[in-house]
Amino acid sequence: MLKKMRSFDDKITYALNTSIPTDSFKSRVDPSATCKQLYEQLSENFDQRDEAIKNCITITANRLKELRLAKERSSDDVSVLKALRKEQTKLRLLQSELNVEEVVKERTTKVYYERCRPFYKPASLQQ
Repeated sequence: MLKKMRSFDDKITYALNTSIPTDSFKSRVDPSATCKQLYEQLSENFDQRDEAIKNCITITANRLKELRLAKERSSDDVSVLKALRKEQTKLRLLQSELNVEEVVKERTTKVYYERCRPFYKPASLQQ
């Protein structure tokens, strides 16, 4: 799911190259509007992915609590122990996915800023 959601980030350079005109074609396209639209798309994608990851973390953490309670009730049940370890691993992977998301966001924002700096400066990127 995240791979599909990150496809726009993977294609940001292509999107910028096809959207931002060269000097000879500047009169045909408004680069400010194009950069603003791309930024809005990026922001929406960032927010959706962040929300999806955090939602999965919440669901997994709740499932982990349930499994810990089940383990306390029957500590010798192998299936509960196996499920508990599986959920712990899933939770760690989801938490590391937040770090991956930060790297993807940083890389995409950097590429965007390098190309769109002269045309559009969103409030969140102004330095």
